[in-house]
Amino acid sequence: MAVSDDLGLYAHPRPAIRTRSVAEAVRAVVRLVQQEVVAEVIVGLPLTLAGARGHQAEATRPLVEALRAALAVPVREIDERLSSAQAAAASPGLGGKRDGSLDSASAAVVLQGVLDRRRREAAR
Repeated sequence: MAVSDDLGLYAHPRPAIRTRSVAEAVRAVVRLVQQEVVAEVIVGLPLTLAGARGHQAEATRPLVEALRAALAVPVREIDERLSSAQAAAASPGLGGKRDGSLDSASAAVVLQGVLDRRRREAAR
């Protein structure tokens, strides 16, 4: 999990959501959206290195559909390829951790990419 600051400049990691079901994950995201007053939810889509929707990306479909049904804010899917590698390179101590901190750092990498892209587009 990651959220941006109010100005949409910087992504900040939040503790990873660790659940056993899509329903639990959706409830946790709904709580975060309400607490942080989130305007949009970005879901990392684990595409293959070739850019195709493989098994992993298809496995996210039920979560995305449930979030869209439960939330009034837009839910967008964004390519997350290599975000874990970027996060681990930026913070070498995270590599190999299984406590969710690498996942949260990866979410911040994905969100920061979205924020940066939006700023570049707005500047044009």
